Amino acid sequence: MEASPQAALKTNGAGSPPAGALIKDSDTRNFMADVVEMSRKVPVIVDFWAPWCGPCKQLGPMLEKQVTQANGKVRLVKVNVDENQQLAGQMRVQSIPAVFAFVDGQPVDGFMGALPESQIKQFIDRLGSQGGMAEELEAAVTAGREALAQNQFAEAAQIFAQVLGVDREHAGALAGLVKCYIGSGDLDQARATLALVPPAKANDPEVVSAKAALELAATPVDHSEIANLTRSLEANADDHQARLDLAVALNAAGKKEEALDHLLHIVRKKRDWNEEAARKQLVKFFEAWGPKDEFTILGRRKLSSILFS
Repeated sequence: MEASPQAALKTNGAGSPPAGALIKDSDTRNFMADVVEMSRKVPVIVDFWAPWCGPCKQLGPMLEKQVTQANGKVRLVKVNVDENQQLAGQMRVQSIPAVFAFVDGQPVDGFMGALPESQIKQFIDRLGSQGGMAEELEAAVTAGREALAQNQFAEAAQIFAQVLGVDREHAGALAGLVKCYIGSGDLDQARATLALVPPAKANDPEVVSAKAALELAATPVDHSEIANLTRSLEANADDHQARLDLAVALNAAGKKEEALDHLLHIVRKKRDWNEEAARKQLVKFFEAWGPKDEFTILGRRKLSSILFS
């Protein structure tokens, strides 16, 4: 018997890396290994500071806090300029605090002086989307989507949980996990997971898709209703309301292609019926199915053909 998504999360969700693995002090001798080589695996932030520097004392704790909360997306290396003047000179540090970001062995970004914590978070979020770690996370999410498409909900949940163990705000992994719960019939847990999406990522296409899928899943499948609506259409093929209701019921039953055909029929016959209700329902389906779903791609192509013919 296949494990549930809940069990997958409990047994396979990766934990947060220990703070010591994320933040360390370095010097001239270890800079190559701690920064340049490490940045080929994960982005590294270098903080040049000194004990006597007031702004450094303000910036340092904020950097450490945000790096820790980034949960493994980036590393922080701290370099005392008083003890490593040659290295500071090589990096052309003229004032402190001076912060550099390294990706794939090269400096790619940075700033001088103390910044507000909100800007530090933006800096780290931007950096965390680069480098090998980000590529690995995206590859994992793609694998999770593929498992989800095969209705392998526990396997997909394991993958998404591992991604969230590294990046707890990853929109694709959160949205994928929502769909795992929907697929396993646990709509309450799906809602709880959707609530974890940060407000800044609420409009991410995958999050919008998960939200739409949850709304559709909340409509229970009524097979007797499908039979009744089918008979209504056999008696009157122009009963657009019955056809739209049938499309919604068929989609809830997992019959995407039939649902798609019925809505396209309405758009083809009477595009403006009920304030374009059929087209609007199609858009809801596309959002719920996701932009890469085969029926989303097919449906959008057919809809465009009708609308622009």
